[in-house]
Amino acid sequence: MNRSYIDFFERTAEVYASKIAVVDGDKRWSFSVVNENAVKIAAAVLNVAGQTRNKPFSVYMKKSANTVVSDIGIMYTGNAFMNLDIKTPVERIEAILAHTEPLGVIADKANEGRIRPVAEKLGLEVLVAEDIIETASYDPEIVAVCHERLDKNIDTDPSCIINTSGSTGIPKGVILNHKSFFDFLDWSIETFDLDDTVNMGSLSPSVFDIFVYEIWLMAFKGITITLLDENMSMFPAKLLEQMQRENVTFIFWVPSIMVNIANMDLLSKIALPELKLVWFAGEVFPTKQFNYWRKMLPQTKFANLYGPIEITLDCTYYIVEREFEDSEPLPIGYPCRNTDVLILNEDDEPCKPGEEGELCVRGTSLAMGYYKNPEKTAAAFTQNPLNKDYPELIYRTGDVVYLNELGEIAFKGRKDSLIKHMGYRIELGEIEHAIINKLKIVEYCCVVYNKQKKEITLIYESEEDIDPGVFRKQLMTLFPKYMMPVKYIRKDLLPRNTNGKIDRNRLSEEVNQQ
Repeated sequence: MNRSYIDFFERTAEVYASKIAVVDGDKRWSFSVVNENAVKIAAAVLNVAGQTRNKPFSVYMKKSANTVVSDIGIMYTGNAFMNLDIKTPVERIEAILAHTEPLGVIADKANEGRIRPVAEKLGLEVLVAEDIIETASYDPEIVAVCHERLDKNIDTDPSCIINTSGSTGIPKGVILNHKSFFDFLDWSIETFDLDDTVNMGSLSPSVFDIFVYEIWLMAFKGITITLLDENMSMFPAKLLEQMQRENVTFIFWVPSIMVNIANMDLLSKIALPELKLVWFAGEVFPTKQFNYWRKMLPQTKFANLYGPIEITLDCTYYIVEREFEDSEPLPIGYPCRNTDVLILNEDDEPCKPGEEGELCVRGTSLAMGYYKNPEKTAAAFTQNPLNKDYPELIYRTGDVVYLNELGEIAFKGRKDSLIKHMGYRIELGEIEHAIINKLKIVEYCCVVYNKQKKEITLIYESEEDIDPGVFRKQLMTLFPKYMMPVKYIRKDLLPRNTNGKIDRNRLSEEVNQQ
């Protein structure tokens, strides 16, 4: 019986011992090397964790082969990894660590100096990945110790925590367990004929659930992960050239970079004959740019996937096999196997075809909830209103969808202030909270999203104009660049609803009509 990631990884590492598992620049680690280095990491984690299991252990480093073995090493000890974004302001990292109280932090040498003062302030020990991997010896007895610990774990114990934006200023830590990955992996492998010849072009940051899927697929099927430098997003031609050199066969990307590649017509200049499968998710892929990709890569199968972090990876998919006009949106398709999608109206009744409603999900793919946040968990993971007979949780996504005339699920938009921008889920209310309550720049403001221009827009109430630089300078101390408003609009008075609250819908309509 399979209970954890390690069950799959150890079998794969034995079968594919000499096969390349991870490509990281000039570094090419075989499965046996990845296994040995993960065990070294596990030994160091055990020295910090002691007998503790099922707790988070943080990873703070640039995405690399060291990240892969650090994540696996933490799971070896029966604990859950929590990758942190090195581009995020230190104050935000401190808030995450203070809230989750991890057992410790693994850093790389380049970022040790940045995280150590924060960790020491919170009483957390910092391990340095390179020091462990380069100086420690592989000890088979550590494997035996880890097995004893894992024998006490079950498949619903946590495997990782992924932090996402929260409206109160503290990011929410989504807890995913081992079992929730099993179904998605089985479904994806069977549906797309994935095997050990796959060479995955990994571009997503390590804090994305896409990266977690990649290391799971490596353990399930013995694929190779080729780490693509995420900074290459600014130099898409070099990115494609790297994919060409490494013979990448499968990518799972957020559409933003793909749109840029289409707009620059790069696929006509850099051939990717080995690329057989392209998945995209995280935000809407404009159909005009998608059609360019499909035209330039006739040998490639394309699939549009959908699912928030609270559902292990994704819950619906659409394999694009028919033609779409440039102005016609791509559907998000159909539920993945062993996942059920409900479309509910405001009265929690099933919507009829064509009727818009909230997409809700049930099944083993659901996350366990938010770490140390029972209130948010209870609000998002609720009893299935269609089931009055026994306890059954659904996750309310907040996304508005409908069934089109072909029976496909079509995405309409958000029903609240949560957006997808550059692949990140951002709670606009968190930015508002910081401006009003933490930075105290203005008393009233509203942050909305321009869907066409893909711009975060700040609208504030003030008698006089405030230089955008004032907002940016202070917000940069709290938020990563991708959460920065791009446009700033002053109003004498912000419009209010009849209940006195700021009329977010009206402001959003104004911005999106510009």
